Amino acid sequence: MKKKVVHSKISRDISWLAFNARVLQEATDPTVSIADRLRFLGIFSNNLDEFFRVRVATLNRMVQFGKQAKMYMESKPASILKQIQMVVLEQQKEFNRIYNEVQAKMRKEGVIIITEKQLNKDQKKFVLDYFNEKIRTNIAPLMIESISDLPLLQDKSIYLACVLANNENSFMNSYALIEVPTFAVPRFLILPSAKGEKNIILLEDIIRYCLPNLFTQFGFNHFEGYIIKVTRDAELDMDNDLNSNFIESIEKGLKNRKKGKAVRLVYDKAIQKNLLDYLIKLLHLSRKDHLIPGGRIHNFKDFMDFPMQVFERRTLREQPFVHPLLTQPVRILDVLNARDVMLHFPYHSFDSIIDLLREAAIDPYVEGIKITCYRLAKESKIVGALINALRNGKKVTVVLELKARFDEEANLKWKKLLEEEGVRVLVGLPDRKIHAKICLISKRVGKLIKNYGFVSTGNLNETTAKIYGDHCLLTADKRITADIVHIFKLIEFPESDSSI
Repeated sequence: MKKKVVHSKISRDISWLAFNARVLQEATDPTVSIADRLRFLGIFSNNLDEFFRVRVATLNRMVQFGKQAKMYMESKPASILKQIQMVVLEQQKEFNRIYNEVQAKMRKEGVIIITEKQLNKDQKKFVLDYFNEKIRTNIAPLMIESISDLPLLQDKSIYLACVLANNENSFMNSYALIEVPTFAVPRFLILPSAKGEKNIILLEDIIRYCLPNLFTQFGFNHFEGYIIKVTRDAELDMDNDLNSNFIESIEKGLKNRKKGKAVRLVYDKAIQKNLLDYLIKLLHLSRKDHLIPGGRIHNFKDFMDFPMQVFERRTLREQPFVHPLLTQPVRILDVLNARDVMLHFPYHSFDSIIDLLREAAIDPYVEGIKITCYRLAKESKIVGALINALRNGKKVTVVLELKARFDEEANLKWKKLLEEEGVRVLVGLPDRKIHAKICLISKRVGKLIKNYGFVSTGNLNETTAKIYGDHCLLTADKRITADIVHIFKLIEFPESDSSI
């Protein structure tokens, strides 16, 4: 008699952690360039942060509400949370091993990340001058030893948790928190270095070195600093009242997100135990929560912006080239009359997309541009080209997806800017997310309207296009542009087609 085979179900969250482990595998591959291995570590870290903000936060809510939780997802959230904790701790060990290995490879190329304790005399002066000129005014220490609740710590920031003491007076011990001001100052500083070396110091280590300059005048003579990071529940609580305004609901959710419950504390495993216990208490966490010990460095997502110029060998990805058919000066719409063009980012330059929109903006026969936007660059050239098109008399329609995770606030700002210029802005559909990256350019040719456009993966973001692998098809093919026309009709007039 055959035994019945029972297949155990793998939860979506454990499965997702396996996906992120695959990103980590890329960082350990010795055939991948050092620059890209650092970026993969950054991508892994950023992915994990978002996982905790959304998925772990949701599971915590399910545990909190118990049987009252009207969610379709997992039936045993508490068990899944325990599994997540074990898997994440193991992945953290592997992450640290890979980072140590990458550091060893970097040292062989003369690129060395040093701490505040390794500075030579010239570097000490350089760091102190840099601190006084660029950093000091961006720091506001928070003295925490006498407060019952911490002010809301920023979700995406790292903090230097400081022990301040006086070696001659044991009653002068104190704790302080300093937000590392990566919002104003780069995380990495290239230092004056010996021949054949390129020394780099992290922003938090600059602050560590300069702690005496901040606190000596208050009687302290002993200073310790440990990096911590708090991750908060970032799931938006959307108002389901049909009478409520969709945009107002998004805005309300964003305000609440900043007050989200702490769901994870990542800390330097060398941190003083009393300080760690005090922080856990102030954050209303417990030893049962997601407390992740790590090394000196957190927020590895910043390593996606590591100063890659310190490496001698540059990869093709770091030196994108313009597609031969789109090298300026050329009229891209004329090229598309003859053939389609497929762009592969990050190997091809994203400038060709900007060139296409700029050409459409000034072509006297182009009558309109329609485009969908999900995540835009901080200083978006896409937006600049679209505004220029409007000023040149074109009809411009932009579909902004307000539910783009963690870009909701940025897209609300873009909405306001575009509407102030007179651009017609649509905010997607309340019960859908529009991930499609499409563009339609309508040009009058004689008595007819000819359509051009593109369909693309990824985002219309010239910054991330230098990192992520994506594809964009530029075309004037009637079959494809007819589909693009239909998609925009569904977005603009969803009530006209029940299939959406």
